[in-house]
Amino acid sequence: MIRVVKIGGNVIDDEATLSRFLDKFEQLPAPKVLVHGGGKLATRLCEQLGIQTTMIDGRRVTDKATLDVVTMVYAGLVNKHIVACLQARGVQAIGLSGADGNLLPARRRSPEPIDYGFVGDIVQAGVNVEFLRTLLAAGITPVVCPLTHDEQGSMLNSNADGVASAVAIAASQIDETQLVYCFEKNGVLSDVDDSQSVIPRIDSISYEQLKADGTISKGMLPKIASSMKAIESGVGAVVIKHADNLLNDLGTVIVK
Repeated sequence: MIRVVKIGGNVIDDEATLSRFLDKFEQLPAPKVLVHGGGKLATRLCEQLGIQTTMIDGRRVTDKATLDVVTMVYAGLVNKHIVACLQARGVQAIGLSGADGNLLPARRRSPEPIDYGFVGDIVQAGVNVEFLRTLLAAGITPVVCPLTHDEQGSMLNSNADGVASAVAIAASQIDETQLVYCFEKNGVLSDVDDSQSVIPRIDSISYEQLKADGTISKGMLPKIASSMKAIESGVGAVVIKHADNLLNDLGTVIVK
């Protein structure tokens, strides 16, 4: 089984939390892939540089100045820090953006109805499955940041949850694949103020209901949408859970 694990900004922002997570990730048997975000660090740097941050439905609007910042932060500072930490734990890791090995080609999103700027929607049919297969077969753990490319020389900012879904869908063409989204909550919560109100199971029908009543909103929207796409595209299992629970069965399971 291939395990694709995605960690969010809150895990990355706190060094102790990240260290605990990486200790657990190291224990997962290979083959495995780690996908990371890093939005909060990018937001802080944008603020320091006087660059305004705009988020719509959990997605970052990316002008040219913001693209430069997220490229430096995601592919540089965050990615290489995680790779170095994994090497220290004996995991043979390699840091990748979507441009490396043509892993994740994308198309710049249409400016209608909302202009997100340099934001890319991944071309799933173009994801380089053979490159991924070669790395995993060699015992290498890819660490993938949420940057894609338009195959014409431009980098694009892509939602990290979508990147994880695309990588998991590609991995499912190699072997049975599990996709795990790890963040600072115990799962998808029915009450954001109650950490124990975990919704154990979400299917396509309950997903629409939870969206309609506002239970699922903001950054959770792309996470669940990406989970649904993965399940519908051949990924065997998707779970959303707390990063501390990586090695157990707790969390919210996404099904068709």
